[in-house]
Amino acid sequence: MHGLARAGGSRELLRWVSGRADGWAGLLGGDGTVLYGVARDPDAASAGSAAVAAEGVRELTALGARSLAVDRGGHTALMFALDGPPDGAAPVLAVIARRPLPERLAVLLSDAAMPLSMCWAAETVERKRRRVDLAESRGREAVLHLLMTGQLSIAHQVAGALKPALPDPVRVCVVECPGDSRDEVARICTDLSGGRSWIVRCPVYARHLILIAPAGPEPAEGRLGPEVAAVVDDCVVGISEDVPLSDTATAYRQAFHALAVARGLPGRHAGFGSAPEPALVVGAEGARWADALLAPLLGHLPRRGQDPGSQELAATLASWLAFSSHATAHLKIHRNTLAARLRLIGELLGLDLDRVADQSALDLALAVRATPTLPRPGRPAGNTPAPAPSLDEMLRTPAVRAWAAQQLRPLGAPGAGGRTADPYTTLRTWLACEAQLGATAEALSISVPAVRKRLTRLETVLRRSLLRTPSARYDLWLAFRALDLEDGGGQPDGGHPRP
Repeated sequence: MHGLARAGGSRELLRWVSGRADGWAGLLGGDGTVLYGVARDPDAASAGSAAVAAEGVRELTALGARSLAVDRGGHTALMFALDGPPDGAAPVLAVIARRPLPERLAVLLSDAAMPLSMCWAAETVERKRRRVDLAESRGREAVLHLLMTGQLSIAHQVAGALKPALPDPVRVCVVECPGDSRDEVARICTDLSGGRSWIVRCPVYARHLILIAPAGPEPAEGRLGPEVAAVVDDCVVGISEDVPLSDTATAYRQAFHALAVARGLPGRHAGFGSAPEPALVVGAEGARWADALLAPLLGHLPRRGQDPGSQELAATLASWLAFSSHATAHLKIHRNTLAARLRLIGELLGLDLDRVADQSALDLALAVRATPTLPRPGRPAGNTPAPAPSLDEMLRTPAVRAWAAQQLRPLGAPGAGGRTADPYTTLRTWLACEAQLGATAEALSISVPAVRKRLTRLETVLRRSLLRTPSARYDLWLAFRALDLEDGGGQPDGGHPRP
């Protein structure tokens, strides 16, 4: 019995007891609620075993007794109250067996009461520990969500109940863990960072940890990322640049893109090394464009109190653009709720959210809105606001064209690899096919695995994630569009947004 208790806990011990009794065995609360109930042979116990046990336990509790035997039809119910803490209610061991009872069954159950009490106490402590861990994990996840949506003051308030304090500036690491070892890797990361980093279990990817570490004087890749990769086998780490705490969302995307590069490196860690975010180069005109594009969404008033408001819709749109269908896990909503919100957002903005072109425009607009350092031009003289520029007008600016050229420079000269193997052709076709692998494979006359292999290679070249969200496809579409406008060509593959 003690061996079963150590190896399998109360469930295995109850299963063994039910086999010895040739009946049903279970643990019940004082009110008759069945906590655990097993029958090694389902045919050995009657269909009403749990009900008979519940009735007997209620009678035992009413009498204030420690044990009780009750005959019901051709069965006997044996009840033994287990030992428990003085300030807590202990469960009752109940066994339902056919008469005549196995020899010395009552003595056997009396002996089983002690290891069952120990198992129950240990399992109760473990359940409480898990609840505390879950509550802390959800609290940290909430702080991360607030940081990603730019709500710094509320994030600081919530983080005040947890440790450590939120650093500023920060460096974000995304750690991809092997198997189901995320909890153990989180403890290792805590030790390596000296408890100074915020460690959050990613709500979207079950194998990812998000580390918000204080920015330091060491190089951009930092010390923590390489140490984690060196200590944990098969662990991969992507590291962002140093950014203000208000730009945590940008840093997360940088670290995620670096993670795609790190998967192909022997050291299993990489720092972000790409062009700056487009939201940082669009300037004041980009801010006016973003405000105009998002105005119907941000000014939306729900018809009913239970309908999502403008801020909730904007958060839904940002999550869906970043995580696609995984936004349901990020926002903790049903997929039908997500679909309904996206339909409403598309109607409000007059855009087709199935098109990469419109997705790219919205992703840039939300990034611009979330960048507090961008100047917002004042109202001109005469209180007559100037019309907001179009997306194409903004993409024609020298700063954006320089950004676009920097984004695509790692691809080399167009046509270097042949017509279909050319990375420009692959990326343009993929974007024109709305980033769908099947349609891209058909357009290029190759297989889906071949398309996936090409895009995986391009992730290393571009140092950005393409196949997994958050993806660089929005930035790439904008870069191609900007260069096409500079060349004076027509619409690039996939068209362009109407705004």
